[in-house]
Amino acid sequence: MDSAAIDRFEASRDRLASLAYRLLGSAADAEDAVQDAFLRWQAADRERIEVPEAWLTKVVTNLCLDRLRSAQARHERAAGDWLPEPLLEGDPMLGPADTFEQRESVSLAVLTLMERLSPVERAAYVLREAFSYPHAEIAGILDIAESASQQHVHRARRRVAAERHGGEVDPASARRIVEEFLAAAASGRTERLVAMLTADATAVSDGAGLARRLLRYRTRERIASYVLAGFKPTPAKRRLLGGSPVFHIAPVNGAPAVLAVVDDRVVGAVAFEVSDGKVASLRGIAASNRLARLSEAWRQHEPEAPVIDTW
Repeated sequence: MDSAAIDRFEASRDRLASLAYRLLGSAADAEDAVQDAFLRWQAADRERIEVPEAWLTKVVTNLCLDRLRSAQARHERAAGDWLPEPLLEGDPMLGPADTFEQRESVSLAVLTLMERLSPVERAAYVLREAFSYPHAEIAGILDIAESASQQHVHRARRRVAAERHGGEVDPASARRIVEEFLAAAASGRTERLVAMLTADATAVSDGAGLARRLLRYRTRERIASYVLAGFKPTPAKRRLLGGSPVFHIAPVNGAPAVLAVVDDRVVGAVAFEVSDGKVASLRGIAASNRLARLSEAWRQHEPEAPVIDTW
């Protein structure tokens, strides 16, 4: 393949990866889908491709739909044993991020909610909300009628909006709330944590990456107990983590997260969703395969001072 064809693909790589990440919720799977698209681009009769960007968008979208429809993906996701892969602010997969809709479409909350959509609904929603494709082009990408594209997007918007916690939150305010929540956790006082949670707060954890099923907590008291138990240092936890971590607050998928770091390696992440001045949801992720890209980005990151440096 000539260098011009490679350059044409590389010019679209970040956009394609961002699209694939939103569709799959996994950076590793998104990279695989983009690489598969490159192989198809390499084998294609490129002289007959009038608009390369449109052709590549369709190929990547359909590769992602095939993955979402696969038997393994259906089993994992239907069983609820799945959390999106968190990404550190600045990761190109998080773009575009110019509008609220674009930023929201890559939040961990919305990536999780999109699991309840059919693959075609998810694709139509992402193409419209994150990439502003007109319905006529979405119809062409998905091989559906334009009216069907409109229906899919409308249905997806309604289902996502029904379970979202409020609108966009000022980053500084959200970080301050997480700092206060972390201080409450360090105090060991259950009532302080309970008071900082919304009445309908939820939490989900992969059980330090060891649980066979996701662990879910649906009352403020249970969430507070989960946080306090998880935050309490023990020799066993230090052995599991490979050392004594320091804790940082950093933006992940557009919202604040607490990152546990051992020797420049992220060993755990708790992502927060904030609403009306309180914590509405927490997502605890410690599975190493879900933290690989975040950890790599962290090693190239200039972090602020840790909020907790002794644990």
